[in-house]
Amino acid sequence: MNVKITKTEKDYQAAMSRLSDLMSRDPKPDSKDGDELELLALVVQDFERKTVPPVKADPIESILFRMDQMRLTRKDLTKYIGSISKVSEVLSRKSPLSPLMIRRLHQGVDIPVNILIEDAEAHSLEVNAKTQTTANGHNLFAVTSASAR
Repeated sequence: MNVKITKTEKDYQAAMSRLSDLMSRDPKPDSKDGDELELLALVVQDFERKTVPPVKADPIESILFRMDQMRLTRKDLTKYIGSISKVSEVLSRKSPLSPLMIRRLHQGVDIPVNILIEDAEAHSLEVNAKTQTTANGHNLFAVTSASAR
C-alpha cells in the first residue's frame, strides 16, 4: 500500500485510476486491498472537496425530477403553484416561485426549501438607477423585475 496525499491533478488522476482498479477487484473490507481502497477513497474525497466547486441544485430541475419520481402531472402541481397557466409559467422560467409556492412545494412534494429559494433569489427586484425629479423636488425611482427586461 502506497497511498499519498493528492495535491495535483496528476496525483488525482493516478489515485482515481488506482481506486477504479481496486473497486473492480471488490476486495474484502479488512484485507490489505480493502484498507487501501478505503484510505484512497478518503484521499480522493478530500482533494475533490478542496478543488471541485459544489453544484447548485436548480429549483425547476428539482421540481421536474420530483414530478418524475412521484409520477405527477402539471395539473397535480396546481395545488402547490396555482393555475395550470401559472404552473406552465414557473416551469418554463417565465415566472419565479413565490414564498407561498415554495412553502407548499416543500410541504407537498418534499423538495428542500434551500433548493427552491434559489429561483426566488434569481428573480429578486432590482432598482433602476435612473431618477426623475418632480416639480416639487421629489425624486422618483423606477423599480423593475430582472425578468421583465
